[in-house]
Amino acid sequence: MAKTIYPLPGAIHSGAFAGKMAFSSGVKTGGGELLFISGQLARDENHRLVGVGDIQAQTRQVLENIRNLVTRAGGSMEDIVKVTVYVKDMTRFREIHDVRLEFFHEDHLPASTMVEISRFTLEDALIEIEAIAVLGG
Repeated sequence: MAKTIYPLPGAIHSGAFAGKMAFSSGVKTGGGELLFISGQLARDENHRLVGVGDIQAQTRQVLENIRNLVTRAGGSMEDIVKVTVYVKDMTRFREIHDVRLEFFHEDHLPASTMVEISRFTLEDALIEIEAIAVLGG
């Protein structure tokens, strides 16, 4: 897939969001098939919620679930061009991005939106992420 990344102009330098981010301002793609990944909660292979009360453990499980889905479809995390992240507590932004940086290479950071919401389908869920990938091309 041909892909152009439009990076952020640098790290955020102050406040709760300070530090390196795991997203780009924009991503342009050419060719390939679109894979739309439904919102993923931090469920393990037995559908049990992982990391109750732990935003980093839940973020890690969610991203593992996304990686498994994109791999099953024949792609990789580098093929993800857009994520939408829903969180219960926006003040956990930095912790979430620290985990995201484990999964997204700095040359392939997806476009991203993060929104704080009041509840999920699972009471103890803290984060849900949906993704769009462009495979092949």
